[in-house]
Amino acid sequence: MDRNPSPPFSEAEEEEGNAVGNTVYSKHWLFSILTRLIEVISPEKTEPAASPEGIQTELDEEMENDICKVWDMSMDEDVALFLQEFNAPDIFMGVFAKSKCPRLTEICVGILGNMACFQDICMSISKDENLGQVLLQRLCDSDSPTLLETSRLLLTCLSQPEVANVWVERIRENPSVYDCVCFIMSSSTNVELLVKVGEVVDKLFDLDEELMLNWIKNGTCRSVGPSVDDSPEELPDFKIVPCILEAAKQVRSDSPEGLDVYMHILQLLTTVDEGIQAIVQAPDGGKETWSLLYDLVCHELCQPDDPPITVQEQKTVLASVLSVLSAMFASQTEQEYTKMRKNMPLVGSLIRILQYMEGCGKRSVDDSKESEQKETERTDVKDEDFHLKILKDICCELLSNMLQELTKENTLEGLHQGHLNEEMCSCAFQNLLPLYFASVESFLEVLRESDQTLADNLEKRFPSLKV
Repeated sequence: MDRNPSPPFSEAEEEEGNAVGNTVYSKHWLFSILTRLIEVISPEKTEPAASPEGIQTELDEEMENDICKVWDMSMDEDVALFLQEFNAPDIFMGVFAKSKCPRLTEICVGILGNMACFQDICMSISKDENLGQVLLQRLCDSDSPTLLETSRLLLTCLSQPEVANVWVERIRENPSVYDCVCFIMSSSTNVELLVKVGEVVDKLFDLDEELMLNWIKNGTCRSVGPSVDDSPEELPDFKIVPCILEAAKQVRSDSPEGLDVYMHILQLLTTVDEGIQAIVQAPDGGKETWSLLYDLVCHELCQPDDPPITVQEQKTVLASVLSVLSAMFASQTEQEYTKMRKNMPLVGSLIRILQYMEGCGKRSVDDSKESEQKETERTDVKDEDFHLKILKDICCELLSNMLQELTKENTLEGLHQGHLNEEMCSCAFQNLLPLYFASVESFLEVLRESDQTLADNLEKRFPSLKV
């Protein structure tokens, strides 16, 4: 459906020189809307609909329609440049400061978000310290649509290398941003908002390890919540890991992309010791994190009735999930939830992932034999192979650590329940050898006690393991 507005066309077509850049949009019409917007927030303008605490709380239908047309039009670079030329960002700052109308605030932030998609305008917006501070304050808004547009704007700016550091530094110097983001992640049920906020956090942590460390260590109470009887509500003592987990649970069933984002945030936390400690030293000792990730691997991702190609589609989220599980298993072997008697299904799932990757590898070889691929296609295949290799490395590391912890009882249980068999063990050995020889040898010793015939068959397949 074409959402471009129609009313501004005619005037621009009739009067030469009235068009905005190379568009058919009318300068006069756009200027009139900006003028009306100034009037809406003007202190002299008093409306019956105005609230006693500020400017009107609702837009009239005509004004809302017109400003929404500007929102659509601002995706055009010529229009965005025109808006910047006529100081639209300053007008929007007035809206943020004076308006009590959530819909108007949302639209104005949305227009800025569109304008920020263009590099020069993004640099101008980003270097305006006052505007930057005001926009960060919007993260404390109680209106979900406004929060969504604010997050979209921040992500747009953080994605432009020329200004990303400006925003990282600004956010680092505004501790309240931490609480606002944690409050959204821990309390919102708006999946679209949670995904966008997650993308912002993911980008921030990826850009700046110092900021990530600060947020890991953070947890002070700040008064940024809704007011009750004119006194600010004291927010909980937020910790980053429980907030991430709560958001992941909310997006899990409705947004695979969102789940991928939050799993990658957890993976980024495990790249520093402080992050691993934040996960495993939670009040529950990390049990909630382990349970969620375990459930994803064993009951949701890459399941037995899925085609092998599924591992290709889920490679990034699987890599993140297994990376966090591996870090937790290595650091929390004394925890009850990491005991092998509870984790044989996880061993079976890890081997299944390796089997699926082998299936994808064979398919790629067959495809390459059938036809000569174009250069771009070859590049795509290389990228896919790279990501699958990362997944394989992470999977093998976790599997090798878990095999070393297996006892005779665990192994017998795994064989009985179908989490282990000759084909699966062979796949595991094929992928683990020779790098994890010690783990395979240790597991084979246990296997000799559990099923001598199976151990003998595996020794025949892998002569290097014979005593």
